[in-house]
Amino acid sequence: MWMLLLSLLPTCYLPPVAAPIVVPFEAPACPFCPGQRGLEYELSPGTPVRAAAPGVVTFAGIVVGVRYVVVRHDDSNSATYGMLRRSELAAGDRVAAGAVVGSASDRLYFGLKRPDGEPLDPTGLLAVATRRARLIPTDGTPSRPATQRLPSCPASVPRGGSPR
Repeated sequence: MWMLLLSLLPTCYLPPVAAPIVVPFEAPACPFCPGQRGLEYELSPGTPVRAAAPGVVTFAGIVVGVRYVVVRHDDSNSATYGMLRRSELAAGDRVAAGAVVGSASDRLYFGLKRPDGEPLDPTGLLAVATRRARLIPTDGTPSRPATQRLPSCPASVPRGGSPR
């Protein structure tokens, strides 16, 4: 059900892993200036890395000793999954949201880019599961079952557009 709700949002991505971010996004001042063009997570080696959204793999391979998978998502933005330990994907493979793109080393790089190559800060675009507050009876009557967690994004980006 949450996948259906997620698909109705303009752009809201699944987090690739459930782990702490240890290096946040830092926008570069210019296209060739230094900066952190994505997020880095700290993980246990072998942690499955999942696709943030459905799309097609445009690159899967090793660059300077580091394994990467790049997926052009259906919203035209591209996600880069880097520092992977392994991946079975190849260019041209179609992935679903939540599908495993590979397994992580002790770190994972996750970056997003617009179709023009400009990096996006993924932080506000990653879905966070939330629950509505509910009252629980104190008189001993059974409580109603909790509602399903709903994904929400603090911010969203229209297809190929700028953050709102």
